Amino acid sequence: MIVVAGEALIDLVPQPGGGAPTPLLPARGGGPYNTAIALGRLGADVAFCSRISADAFGESLIERLREEGVGLDLVQRGPEPTTLAVASIGSGGSAAYTFYVEGTADRLFEVPPELPAATRALSLGTCSLVLEPGASAYEELMRREAGRGVFIALDPNIRSGLIPDADAYRARLWSWLPHVSLLKLSEEDADWLGYDVKELAAAGPSAVVITRGGDGLTALTRGGDTVSVPGERVEVVDTIGAGDTVNAALLHALAERDLLSPDALASLTPGRWREVLGFAARAAALTCSRAGAEPPYAAELRQG
Repeated sequence: MIVVAGEALIDLVPQPGGGAPTPLLPARGGGPYNTAIALGRLGADVAFCSRISADAFGESLIERLREEGVGLDLVQRGPEPTTLAVASIGSGGSAAYTFYVEGTADRLFEVPPELPAATRALSLGTCSLVLEPGASAYEELMRREAGRGVFIALDPNIRSGLIPDADAYRARLWSWLPHVSLLKLSEEDADWLGYDVKELAAAGPSAVVITRGGDGLTALTRGGDTVSVPGERVEVVDTIGAGDTVNAALLHALAERDLLSPDALASLTPGRWREVLGFAARAAALTCSRAGAEPPYAAELRQG
């Protein structure tokens, strides 16, 4: 089982050609939530670990998880409202967000007593690792499960507007790296963090994967190898959920090859890396070819 921990929220996405003011369509999202949905669509054994509101938005978030085959036993519920993220779409399809997070349910996440015995990997990231008091609870979960030998995947997915002290966050993230098996960053994340990527790869993770938009993906290993694959060419509608799809595709491809362990990942050959990265690049391209966070199903990737 792969457990995905972090926030579930509602994206308010502008609709094209809607006049002024631009109408906003609610869409279920959040980096970890999208990752869990993508894993479910790929056929993985996946569970979501979060705190979700009991309001109408929260019920809709739960309904979609259930529809996509994502386990719900680790989901906590609360009366607090659902986090909202207002998206703006740039000319190239890239998305930026303004967040409404005060007093929302996902900030009050508490560490579960234990994860299922079948858990092989724990994936974390995005707002949940910034917003307290939940951020400290997710960090505690990360450290506890890494100590048990669980494969840890981390995608910071930087939302700088939510980070009050950038230097403190950078130092905190650095302290997590010895516990992380796979670190995934966009080029923008890497630039904002200000660390040399090779330094990050040497600080603990078995590998660091950098997403380069339409230019593809690059993996840097603890041993110093660098492997890249090109992006898949598609007509981009928007990039919402593309990075989350990469997370899911990487984890699924590694699980399919029985490589969800730090040592196995560190010993992955360049040829196997190209297989894994190529699968993730195609999955992300399909997500970018349609509006919103709509990751592909396994059958769509087989058809390609």
